[in-house]
Amino acid sequence: MSILLKNGSVYVDGAFRTCDVLIDGDTIAAVGENLICAGAEVIDCTGKTVLPGLVDLHVHLREPGFAYKETVASGTAAAAAGGYTTVCPMPNLNPVPDSREHLQLQLDAIERDAIIRVFPFGAITVGEKGKELSDITGMAKSCIGFSDDGKGVQSEEMMRQAMTLVKNAGSFISAHCEDESLLEGGAIHKGEYAALHGMRGISSASEYVPIERDIRLAAETGVQYHVCHISAKESIEAVRRGKAAGVRVTCEVTPHHIALTDMDITEDDGRFKMNPPLRGREDREAIWAGLQDGTIDCIATDHAPHSAEEKGRGLEKSAFGTVGSETAFAVCYTHLVRTGVLNLEKLAHLMSSAPAAIIGRRAEIAVGEAADIAVFDLTEQFTVDPDQFVSMGKSSPFTGQELYGTTELTVCAGNIVYRRR
Repeated sequence: MSILLKNGSVYVDGAFRTCDVLIDGDTIAAVGENLICAGAEVIDCTGKTVLPGLVDLHVHLREPGFAYKETVASGTAAAAAGGYTTVCPMPNLNPVPDSREHLQLQLDAIERDAIIRVFPFGAITVGEKGKELSDITGMAKSCIGFSDDGKGVQSEEMMRQAMTLVKNAGSFISAHCEDESLLEGGAIHKGEYAALHGMRGISSASEYVPIERDIRLAAETGVQYHVCHISAKESIEAVRRGKAAGVRVTCEVTPHHIALTDMDITEDDGRFKMNPPLRGREDREAIWAGLQDGTIDCIATDHAPHSAEEKGRGLEKSAFGTVGSETAFAVCYTHLVRTGVLNLEKLAHLMSSAPAAIIGRRAEIAVGEAADIAVFDLTEQFTVDPDQFVSMGKSSPFTGQELYGTTELTVCAGNIVYRRR
């Protein structure tokens, strides 16, 4: 099958130029002006922005074990609707992928139902309980990396041992950094909103203290170390120091931490409850600065769907987590590019080639590269309506918000996996 994308503003070699892209089978066959291909499906991209398929290092597909929240089929369809062609699901499943046998159950579901590329994480510890290391050596060739996301590894010695094994296996760690002794039973950030409403808060120290510990351990072991969903200004500074010292440390930030603060919580609603929580204004400013200077390496969604019942218990009692696959690009374009925080070239890098590089892959529009492409209309405004989401999860802090940047087309391995119209 051949597809010819005509006259789009195409992200090529770090810049945009108006040209055509010819897809032949699962690869990009040509990039240039006035391309012609007999028999190809011609798609007019005039006025549209053509990017490498987006890459998400942090999603929750919930299968096996929690198919009432999301499935591989629905989660990858939602990602495709957001312009993603590669996602990396986290291991907080049932069974937890802590052995080759358990991981295979997830791989079978991916092989059967995924419509885009899916590279799962294996668990660092058995059952994500932090007591015993998983079969890291045995799983390393079948998973993209290792994480206990949803929980932090509490023991320094356990993390040191894990880093050593992961380093020797040629893989990397993506860490959910959370010191449970510092949580104080909170549901939201320990900041202005919590104080105004008499609520217990989650301190920033619960995040940055384990990050500081892990960066020290990464320096000691030499492992490739990645920080999940960074949110606090102290955490960003810790990563900045680690990079300056030569530690192999990278980090990601989510669209909701980019765009919102705790003072954007407008009601006692579970759609504003996520982990880590929405932080303060100074934290958001530090995130923007970290994106600008390269301390923050990429943007990831932490797409975490739950049932309506689980998210309908208010801030105190709802499950942690928000969906984001279908709104991520639009949120970031609206809140970063249209406001002048970043240019479009930088955003394209943060959501495609940068996360791809962390997992040892490429996301480029160039001859011979994989035909993974997303087309957006940056001029069209839309209102976020969860009832229109492809994802089974409907809880979003952006409900009702006006955003720019609709996904028009997503192509993965040469196949059209999403078309808006």
